[in-house]
Parts: sequence; C-alpha cells; structure tokens
Amino acid sequence: MQLSVTPYEERLTAPRSWWLICFLAGVSLALILLPFGTLPMLGGLAGGTAAAAVVVSSYGSVRIRVVGGHLIAGEARIPVSALGEAEILDAEEARAWRGHKADPRCFMLLRAYIPGALRVDVTDPEDPTPYVFLSTREPQRLAQALRTAKASGEPAQ
Repeated sequence: MQLSVTPYEERLTAPRSWWLICFLAGVSLALILLPFGTLPMLGGLAGGTAAAAVVVSSYGSVRIRVVGGHLIAGEARIPVSALGEAEILDAEEARAWRGHKADPRCFMLLRAYIPGALRVDVTDPEDPTPYVFLSTREPQRLAQALRTAKASGEPAQ
C-alpha cells in the first residue's frame, strides 16, 4: 500500500467577524423571547447562537485539496490530467471572473470573503465545464501544487 503525500490542503473557514454575528443572532432571539420570561430568553440566546454557529461552521468547512492525482474542491473531484494551466487572480480580477466574465457552465467554489482566486482551464473534451474557479487564500501554492501533481504523473485513483 502506497501512501500519497498531500501537497496542498486548505480549509476556507469563515471570517472571525461572522462568529460575532452568530452571538448577535442569539442575542436577537433572546430579546424576542424576553417577554416570555428568563428561561425562554436564555434558551433563545443559547439556541440562536448555536443554530447560527452551525450554519457558519458548515459554510466554512469546505476544503480544497490536491491529492492522489486529483483536485478535490468541495464536492468536485477532478483528475489533474484533465486540467490545463492555472491562472492566479488578484482581488480585482477575481471579482470580474465572479461577475461579468463568468461562464455559467464553469464550476465555482466561491467564497466572497476570500479576495484571491485561481482559475484553471478544464482540458477534458468530454467535460462541458470550461474552467474551475476556486476562491483561495494561497493561489500561488495551489497553482504550484497542481503543476507538481501534473508533472509527477501520479495516477488518478
């Protein structure tokens, strides 16, 4: 059994300010339930904060990995052999590709709170997806990991 080293892994966690918003959602629910008494108010604070935290945590739990000859981005699993050249996008260019330059057929793993992105062409003639757009905090590292995975020719599993 051969173990594969993960050259790249990133979790697109939500910003810290969103956790404050979770607490404020709990406070809002507590204020709504205040007329019903102290216990419902405390339950609203705990329940509202917890519910908002679950939503933020699940939204920020998506990962991007390059492993086993594949680019795994959220639900997508793409062999690196089916990918073309990666284009590193700065904040302004990423905003354009999220908006007016976007192709509706592309795969987007989009997190608007992450300014940088990587756009990778899909070269597989069987795949109608023209490119993959990935929000990433480290586009240079991800592009290098894709180049390394392609160069190593590790078979897709």
